Amino acid sequence: MEQTWSATVVEHHRLRRDLAVIRLVGDFVPFRPGQYVDVSVPQHPQLLRRLSPALPPSRDGKLEFHVRTVPGGWVSSGIVEDTRVGDRWEIHPPRGTMAIDPAGPDVVLVAGGTGLAPFRSMLLDLARHDDPPKVFLFIGGRHPRDLYAADMLCLLLRHLPWLTVVPVVESLEDPHTPDEWHEQLRVDVGFGDEDLVQGTLADVVTSYGAFVEQQVLVCGSAAMVRTTLDRLYATGTPAENIQYDPY
Repeated sequence: MEQTWSATVVEHHRLRRDLAVIRLVGDFVPFRPGQYVDVSVPQHPQLLRRLSPALPPSRDGKLEFHVRTVPGGWVSSGIVEDTRVGDRWEIHPPRGTMAIDPAGPDVVLVAGGTGLAPFRSMLLDLARHDDPPKVFLFIGGRHPRDLYAADMLCLLLRHLPWLTVVPVVESLEDPHTPDEWHEQLRVDVGFGDEDLVQGTLADVVTSYGAFVEQQVLVCGSAAMVRTTLDRLYATGTPAENIQYDPY
């Protein structure tokens, strides 16, 4: 029988109408930063949802997941809207091969939406090394408010001199439809208008040319990953330099 681990929800932060951060404490789960797990939640216990931990493995059993609802996604909607402190989650064995070689060349990370989660785990793990490679993190969304972790990334930038973050948005203006959760949580720490680069992730990332020596990792929706990979290959980035994970 497949081994599983259990964890209890200790925090549920609703960040956007369609996005929440869930923090849990429970069994130690032996994953590597960048891997993902299937989880079973009490809202839909028979349906598994694939999630990537946003923290490195913790001996005291801390876990964090970033969850966005998807159209027709019963489990993701249940997690975002109905998770309660005290809920018990079942964690299935980790899978996936994305990894950063801390002794390797510079790193390019391309994150669409909550594809940022595994990269955050990787960055925090990389910070444990004495001389990590330079990391260039491209994060993307359709609108500025889609960059849900801007405050966290700005704090990381203060402490990680080897990290550069490029926030990319397709539109420089937020939609007219209000998001009450975004309005309630609006903070002063984050990216200013002058920091934003307009375009798609694929366009902006490949505008820097081919990454012939760098480690390149891509994570996001299946469509975003497919488009970005096509553009990277067309620009001349060798396939063997690229790791990817549709999230």
